[in-house]
Amino acid sequence: MRIRDLPHPDPGDPDTRSGPRFLVWLFRRQLGGQLKAMSWGVLHLGSIALLPVGMGLAVEAVVDESGAALATTGLLLLGITLTMAFADTMLHRSAVTNWITAAARVQQLLARRTAELGGILTRRVAAGEVVKVSTGDVEKIGWFVEAFSRFAAAVVVTLAVCTGLIVYQPQLGLIVLAGIAGVVLTVWPLLPAATRRADRERAASGRAAELASDTVAGLRVLRGIGGEQLFLDRYRRASQEVRSASVRSARMWSLIDALQVVMPGLLMIAVVWQGTRLALDGHLAAGELVTVYGAVSFLLFPLRLFQEAAMAFTFSRPSARRAVRVLGLTRDAGTGSAAALDQPLTGELRDPSTGLVVPAGAFTAVVCGDPDVAERLAERLGGHAVRERGEPSVRLGGVPLDEVPLAAARTAVLVQDKDPVLLSGTLRELLSVPSSGRVSASEALRTAQCHDVLAALTRASADGSGDPMRTRITERGRSLSGGQRQRLALARSLLTDPEVLVLDEPTSAVDSHTEARIAENLRTLRSGRTTVVFTSSPLLLDRADVVAFVHEGSVTAHGAHRDLLHSTPQYRAVVTREPESVELAEETA
Repeated sequence: MRIRDLPHPDPGDPDTRSGPRFLVWLFRRQLGGQLKAMSWGVLHLGSIALLPVGMGLAVEAVVDESGAALATTGLLLLGITLTMAFADTMLHRSAVTNWITAAARVQQLLARRTAELGGILTRRVAAGEVVKVSTGDVEKIGWFVEAFSRFAAAVVVTLAVCTGLIVYQPQLGLIVLAGIAGVVLTVWPLLPAATRRADRERAASGRAAELASDTVAGLRVLRGIGGEQLFLDRYRRASQEVRSASVRSARMWSLIDALQVVMPGLLMIAVVWQGTRLALDGHLAAGELVTVYGAVSFLLFPLRLFQEAAMAFTFSRPSARRAVRVLGLTRDAGTGSAAALDQPLTGELRDPSTGLVVPAGAFTAVVCGDPDVAERLAERLGGHAVRERGEPSVRLGGVPLDEVPLAAARTAVLVQDKDPVLLSGTLRELLSVPSSGRVSASEALRTAQCHDVLAALTRASADGSGDPMRTRITERGRSLSGGQRQRLALARSLLTDPEVLVLDEPTSAVDSHTEARIAENLRTLRSGRTTVVFTSSPLLLDRADVVAFVHEGSVTAHGAHRDLLHSTPQYRAVVTREPESVELAEETA
């Protein structure tokens, strides 16, 4: 595959049973590219291996005082040089293509799995770990894929040169073969220790990245409580741990590098000593000695490739293991197992676990005394939460959400959590989301009461056009207040116009006057569509068609807001937060 054809139309279904199996699967997916790079590598290294032969012929031509033989040898060397240069260019091109296409394939797999898992991912794997897998680990896996083809070519050419030396001069050939085996056997026992040290470095780096990510995300809060210095000291300690682990890893690789210099040097001394004796005894001519010496010198180059391949494998194996840990995560055995639906999902939304029933086309409010319960229930209604074994699935129109394709479930039910994310880009790009077309961007912004947000973006217009839709919003909307971010996220959800919209505390950062207008507009805009709002705000509850009260994990009451205030003490305690109501609720319970 060519780089210009990326991304892959289908990255495939990876083997996630183990890291090595994943690497084998990745190689099989790129077998053609590996064979191509290996072929160019054999031609390139073979051309380099032929240079000593040409040099030996040139020396013999000089000794024989043959101008014709010297000219022929010169043309031969020119041809070898041109072939070597061309093969080197094509090898580099093919190897880098393998690297980039492999990295792109792994990134596509990670992106696809991240989209499937949603918020479940960061609850199973730390955010810093996910970042490291999608950046550093992907690069290391691609590096091994790129290095393996050159390593395979080096093995083929090295075996060919050693075989030729053994056939041509058995004594020297056996010395060379024993020397290469000695180099490999000397370095090989050190690789497990190098792997362990690299793993510790990688773990320390992941912890530092996670700490940095958390610090940046909570910078505003840290400044409010004066905790910047505390977290700075923590990051300094984490950074020092990374430095220490990196130094220990570098020491091991420097030892391996030293052995890669010392052992081939000893081999070269042994070959020169034995070759000189053979030349003095008349068993080798001057040109033949030059050829043997050049061949042994050439073998030092493949040995460096062996070391690079060992390093690439050492670093890629734990990287592949971590990638498999993410790629092997699943939502549920039944998710997406059914065939594509013939018609869109619609109808009554029912959660058998809590007994919550949301009538189709109604504006339903759900009150939970525990915010964590509300968050988990909202995720369940959207099919995002992981179900325990034997736990029933949420049903929409009688169809279990966990048994329909994930894309169909997410198209039918949209969940906006209490802390929605705004991606960086212009306001127009933020609102460029899949939608039914029934709701326009202006209607969604008006319903979410975003007039002050538009005014602020108009003033901040960088190009001077005064068009708020062209004004850039910083990462996660950090340039906006909490209420402004919340209302923009609400406008984006309203623009999508799903069959079922689930909102978790959509107005928690909004003042009461704005909240009242949002509640009234939301009811009007979503008329005929199913809307579920998790809230304890009386302004929203008073405008709901029906209110469901979830207590201790199940729906214990439902009806109109004003009726529940009089009939259900626990409900009144949650909504009003009055001490008398709390005491009465405790007595009733």
